[in-house]
Amino acid sequence: MRQLGISIYPEKSSQEEVMRYLDAAVEAGFTRVFSCLLSVEKEKEVVKEEFKTINQYAKDKGFEVIVDVAPRIFEALSISYNELGFFKEILADGLRLDLGFTGSEEAMMTYNPYDLSIEINMSNNVHTIDTIMDYQPNVYNLIACHNFYPHNYSGLGLEFFENTTKRFTQYGLRTAAFVTSQNDATFGPWPVTEGLPTLEMHRKLPLDVQVKHYLALNLVDDIIISNCYPSEEELASVSGLDLSLVTFDVEVAEGLPETERKIMFEELHMNRGDQSENLLRSTQSRVKYKGHHFERFNTPDIIRRGDIVIETSYYGHYAGELQIALNDMQNSGNSNVVGRIKEDEIFIIDAIKPWQKFRLREKK
Repeated sequence: MRQLGISIYPEKSSQEEVMRYLDAAVEAGFTRVFSCLLSVEKEKEVVKEEFKTINQYAKDKGFEVIVDVAPRIFEALSISYNELGFFKEILADGLRLDLGFTGSEEAMMTYNPYDLSIEINMSNNVHTIDTIMDYQPNVYNLIACHNFYPHNYSGLGLEFFENTTKRFTQYGLRTAAFVTSQNDATFGPWPVTEGLPTLEMHRKLPLDVQVKHYLALNLVDDIIISNCYPSEEELASVSGLDLSLVTFDVEVAEGLPETERKIMFEELHMNRGDQSENLLRSTQSRVKYKGHHFERFNTPDIIRRGDIVIETSYYGHYAGELQIALNDMQNSGNSNVVGRIKEDEIFIIDAIKPWQKFRLREKK
C-alpha cells in the first residue's frame, strides 16, 4: 500500500515543533516518517532519549519511522552493523543507509533480530542492489529510497531516475522518493535551502503536482516531503488524494452539460492499449452512454495540448468518448472541448501509459 511521508530533523527543531507537525501530518493522511541522524553531534545517551521521545509520539500516532544514518554515525555512536539494538531502543522501524557497505553487510543486517527494515540508497545507477541480492538478504526487511538534492540543478534527471529505480523494482522491493515543499521558510539537514526534491524537474512545482507526477510514473511506492515545514495549504492539497492513480485537476468549459460532467468526474478513465501519439483515449463512456445524443456546444478551431474532449454524436460511434490532447490539433468542428487540465499538471499526461487508469476532478 502506497504511503505519504514527512521528514523531521530533531537536531534543528524543538520537540514541540516536531510534535505539532506530526499532529498536522496525521490529520492529512500521512503515515511515514523519515528522520535524520546524519548531523547528530551529541552524546549517545542524549541522542537516544531525544529520538526515543519523538519516535514514541510518532508511533502513537500510527507513523512508521525510518532513521537516516551513514557509516560515520555508526562509528560516532559505537553501533555495529551486526548489532542494531540502538535503533530498536529509539523505537525506529528501520534505518536508511545513506552510504552503504559492501553488500554482504547489508544482506546480513536484514536478518537482525529486531525485525528492522534496512533501507538502501537508490539514487546511484550501479550494481549495489544486485550485489546485496547476490548475498541472499531477507527481502521482507529490505526497502529502498532515493536521495534529495538541496542545490539548484543538482537533482536527478527523469530518465536517470527511471533507470535507477527499475534496478530496485525488478526485485519487488518497496521504494520511496522525495518531493519538496515550496514554503519559503523550509529547511532540511544541510545549510543550502533551494528546495529539496529527488527530481530536478520538481524543484519549483507545487507540492501536489509533484505527488501526482510520481503517481502517474507509478515507479515508487512511498512519496515523502523532504523539508520542514510545509504550509497548511500544501498538506491540504495532497490530503485525500487517491494514491493508487493520478487525479488531474480540471477547469471545465462554460455551459458543460450534465452528462458530459458525469463522464468527466464520475467515471474511472483508462487510456486505450493502442495508444495514439496525439490523444489519451478513454472509451468506456461511449459504451455506457450509447444512444445519448451529444450535441455540439464548444468546438474551437484548435484543440490544444491539455484540452479534454468528449466527442459529439456527429462523430458516429465515437460519441461520448473522452480524450485528452497530447498535441495541438485542428478541430473538425465535431469535437467538444469540455475542459482543460490545470496548466502546471499538463506535463504529467506524457507519463500516462497504455491501459493506465486516471481520474479527473473539478479544480477548486
